[in-house]
This record gives sequence, C-alpha cells and structure tokens, in this order.
Amino acid sequence: MDHSRVPVLEALEEFRRRGDVVYGPPGHKQGLGADPRVVGIVGEGVFASDVLSLNGLDDRRESQGVLAQAQELMADAVGAEQAFFSTCGSSLSVKTAMLAVAGPGEKILISRNAHKSVIAAVIVNGVQPVWVHPKFDTERHLAHPPEPDDVRRALAEHPDAKGMLLITPTDWGSCADIRGVADVCHGRDVPLIVDEAWGAHLPFHPGLPAWGMDADADLVVTSVHKMGAAIEQSSVFHLQGDRVSPEVLEQREDLLGTTSSSSLVYATLDGWRRQMVQHGHGLLDAALDRASRIRKAVTALPGLRLMGQEVVDQGLTAELDLLKITIDVRDLGISGMQAAEWLRAHCHVDVGSSDTCRISGQITHADDERTENLFIDSLHRLADHAGTIGKRPRVRLPEPRALQLEQAMRPRDAYFAPAEHVPADRAAGRIAAETISPYPPGVPVITPGEVITPAVIDYLRSGAEAGMLLPDAADPTATSFRVTAR
Repeated sequence: MDHSRVPVLEALEEFRRRGDVVYGPPGHKQGLGADPRVVGIVGEGVFASDVLSLNGLDDRRESQGVLAQAQELMADAVGAEQAFFSTCGSSLSVKTAMLAVAGPGEKILISRNAHKSVIAAVIVNGVQPVWVHPKFDTERHLAHPPEPDDVRRALAEHPDAKGMLLITPTDWGSCADIRGVADVCHGRDVPLIVDEAWGAHLPFHPGLPAWGMDADADLVVTSVHKMGAAIEQSSVFHLQGDRVSPEVLEQREDLLGTTSSSSLVYATLDGWRRQMVQHGHGLLDAALDRASRIRKAVTALPGLRLMGQEVVDQGLTAELDLLKITIDVRDLGISGMQAAEWLRAHCHVDVGSSDTCRISGQITHADDERTENLFIDSLHRLADHAGTIGKRPRVRLPEPRALQLEQAMRPRDAYFAPAEHVPADRAAGRIAAETISPYPPGVPVITPGEVITPAVIDYLRSGAEAGMLLPDAADPTATSFRVTAR
C-alpha cells in the first residue's frame, strides 16, 4: 500500500483549503468563536483542525472512505488484518474489546496486574473475572506479567472462560510471553486480547519486544499517545483471525464509543503511521541508542538501581522494553513518590510513573541530546541531594500473597450493592464496594467484591500517610473503606 498517503490529513488540508463555513458543530466554527485567551495558549491550529468527520472531512455517506482508508493503511503498517481507530483512549477500547469476547455473566481470564480501566470494564460489562495473578518479583516488589503456565492452569479450572486479557508491557517495561499465552488460549480455541497500551511502537523495530500481532494475539489494543506521536486519547484496535468477530467488535465500539469523534485524534494517528513506516526504524534506532547511554549512566550513580536484562535472565519476565528506564530509589532513603516530587520541583523534570519503590521515565523517538542530558543530570542531582529530602513515614509493603485477595462477589454486584463506610480498624473481613488504585501506575490493590485484609489495610493506610495517591477511593486517606452493607 502507498504509505505516503495520509487520508485524514489530506481531507483536513482540503477542508481548510476550501474554507467551508459550517452550520453545525463544533460551535466555535474553526476558532472564530473561541476565546482569544484560550487560542493564545493552545493555538489557532487546534481549533482550525477540529472538524466533524461527516459533513466535514467526508460527506454524510462517507463516500470518500477517508477513515476507512486510514484504518486500512494502519492495519497494513503493523501486520494486522484490520484496524479501527478510537478517540476515547485505550481505557474505553479495552472495555470494548472485553465486551466483544464475553458478555454479562460470562467468564474471562484477566491479568490481575491490570490497570483500573480494566476493572471498570469488568464492572460496566458485568463479566465474571477469573484473575490470573502476575509473577511477583519479591526483591523489587514489582509485578511482572503472568506466564503461559499460569494461563493454562486458569483455563483448566475454568474451561467455560470465553477468552483471556493479557496486559503487556507493564508500566515498568516488563513484557509477557505473548506467543506462549496465545498458544495456550488457542489450544482451547479461545481468543487472546492483549492490552498493549504501552506498546504502540513495538511493530516498528526488531530490537524491541514482540508485537502482539506478530505473536499470534487475536485482538490488540494500543495507546498511540503513550509511546507514539499521536495526541492524548489516541487508541487503535488491531484484529486478526476469526476468533473475534470484526462485526461484533464494531457494534460494541458503537455501543460504548463517542458519537463525536475527534478529527485531531484521527489526523495524528494517520500522520504517526506514515512517520513510522517511512522513518520509524531509524528513529527508534536512535531512541534505543539514547536509552542505552542513559542506562549506562544510571548504573554509575550511587543509590540508584536500574531494572535491566537481569529480570529476563532470572526468568522473571519474557522480555524488557529498554526504552523504559525503571529505577529503584530505596537505597537513597526515599520513596519513588518523593523522588518524583523532588525532580519536578528542583529540575522541572516529570517522570512517567512513580510508586513506593521506584520511578520510571520513558525514552521515545522524540527525545534528543538535550532531553537525554537533562534526564541524566537530574538523576545526578537527585542522588547528590537525596539526603536533604525530608523523611516520610515508611510504607508497610505486604508480602506478595497478601495482594491476592479472595473474590467473594462479582465486581459488578459488589459495586452496585447497598454500601456503607466503616473505619479502617473494622474493615478487615468486609467485602469491598469500591476500587482502590495507588496512582500512578493505577493498578488496583482492591477491586469491588474482594475481601479486605489487615495486610492490605496496613499497606494503604501507611501509603496514604507517606504520600501515595488513592484518587478513586471514597476516602483517599484510607482511614475508612466503602464496603457492602450487611
């Protein structure tokens, strides 16, 4: 296919060339009605390019097939049979993908290290989750993706499961054995969905971990805004084989998705695909070289422990995305949350993720010599000044098995059940009616329907006191919990 073509961008360029006057949404009329104070910050081009797809980029019958052509080019670029754009982020795309495989009351296997958006999908869709617990790295207090044998055991115990949702890469860069999991799923003729939100760049360089479509996944969801060059909320479904019906997927997306899709998302997805096909290998080559230099510099800094190839060599994870620079800071005597705050305040550097133990920064094709040096210099300063950072209460990290809570009720039933608030010292043994997710990275410690334990209460309370963010908890201080009423 001709990857020099960018159907959405071409249609947008033509729309702006024609100078059409629109008597419909958006109400700002290509910026004419926008507050100049807003335009002064976000720019005229944002409003000028905010155009309806129908009766804008295309006619009401979609006779020019603008979006369809762009999606065909995307599918060809990444080796999928079909691709569908989504403008609501992968949070909604994952909900759609799950609903295309399992309906209300049906079982689906899910990696328990899933993002809170997956738990939201479980609640909204009404599916019965079968949690497949991740491989826990005790030394780093970090969850790596589950392994094929974990999935095999879960399918043997739940042969009526309709499919599997695997999360890879993780926020910290560890990657699953997708092909191995796909083989297990396909051996029972159930589809494998891969939430590859952090992996949009993977198809475009052989030095990166396996890409879901190449590793026989049936349906892959990517967030192009995370590691690619499209704007926020840019997501793509990638589909192959016949285990997931494209008709059903489109209908489910129509059920959940917006009816006011953003032309800005479509246009930047289209342009990113062209960029990657034409220049991606070279751009990612440079990014990998840059990440290698940063990794070498980090290993020389006292008090910083870089997560590297050793996690693969030790059998903790199948692969590692080396563009994710994950650094344990506990030897500095501080938490990852404190490190993130110090870097922001003193170096104007914002890291991608942080938790009790570590920080993580991502390197993409957008980085250059300036951002490379800034990152290294800022880590130097952090190591040098860590002793000046005020001490905070210690987070009482639970043992790995303490995070595997009993699922006493279906999440949807618990979430919508009559609920009450109880003090933390009376919450143990009660059934949660809420999701509680330390953020970032946003992986829930508690999901609705799980039985709350003393170890988890202790973890969340001590975490909140130490600065852990619990934005989805009814009580972000974790001094009380929302539980199902007795």
